[in-house]
Amino acid sequence: MTVRERTGENEKIILCENAMFSQDSKGRAVCEEECSLRTAFQRDRDRIIHSKAFRRLKHKTQVFLAPEGDHYRTRLTHTLEVSQVARTIARALRLNEDLTEAIALGHDLGHTPFGHAGERLLDRVFSGGFKHYEQSLRVVERLERDGRGLNLTYEVRNGILCHTRGVQAETLEGRVVRIADKIAYLNHDIDDAIRAKVLGADDIPEEVKKGLGGRLSERIDSMVASVVNNSGDDIKMDSKTEECFNLLHSFMFEQVYLNPIAKAEEAKAQEVLKRLYEYFVKTGNLPEEYNITVKSEGVERAVCDYIAAMSDGYALHVYEDVFIPKAWGVL
Repeated sequence: MTVRERTGENEKIILCENAMFSQDSKGRAVCEEECSLRTAFQRDRDRIIHSKAFRRLKHKTQVFLAPEGDHYRTRLTHTLEVSQVARTIARALRLNEDLTEAIALGHDLGHTPFGHAGERLLDRVFSGGFKHYEQSLRVVERLERDGRGLNLTYEVRNGILCHTRGVQAETLEGRVVRIADKIAYLNHDIDDAIRAKVLGADDIPEEVKKGLGGRLSERIDSMVASVVNNSGDDIKMDSKTEECFNLLHSFMFEQVYLNPIAKAEEAKAQEVLKRLYEYFVKTGNLPEEYNITVKSEGVERAVCDYIAAMSDGYALHVYEDVFIPKAWGVL
């Protein structure tokens, strides 16, 4: 018996009956020989971590554009916090932690530079529309490894696609990531907003403090415990905790996500991406790796992929290279 096979047998002992067993996966679009050490979901996790798209997340905005300071969240640290919350829930519910982790680590691979401001801009200018969760799936299916994709299992791809809205993921592990994403971003965005002095700790509604706790760790503990204690055939919180969560979510939209301070540079960031989009659609002057997409799906699709893949800093660098005059040099 290989290590992978032994792990599969251990899953049958440890995991609950509603968990997704690695041996029962619907498999990959392209069949591959199994690894002797790792299950299919463990391999997916490793492929995501080693992908270029995953590394770029460290330079992509979470909420605050180009913040001055080392302690604000980026899209990468957000992803790691989602993974931590999701794994805690999955372990407590005896679900497949490897599958949960793979989905969590891959859920935002398609996110744009400059956070949701970039997502809204691409959705507006690209005729095919743009949603970051659809782009995340596109990254793992078509864009990574020079157009070959990562060839992930069906369950991981389904979880990535369904992590934010619309239909629920087919696995409970995917549904865990969906709720963990909300728990993570809501709480760490509060922490960043307080650090940025957009919020004060005393601004959080008293009803939320009483229901969930006043500190970040207390709120996360309350939400995670509620999910663990109230989930069975589905993943959910109790009604009181969910009510506090929704109140806090509405509060954050009013006070932070739509706050003029937090959004001060958003219009500039969108203008950068808009001008880059128009320039590359007009000229077709894209990196060579996008030529296959130009031929098969058109230049707009290729430009959308290129811009969505950019980090914040790279987008500004390309903008400067294209639109800012360079000093004349005499050799």
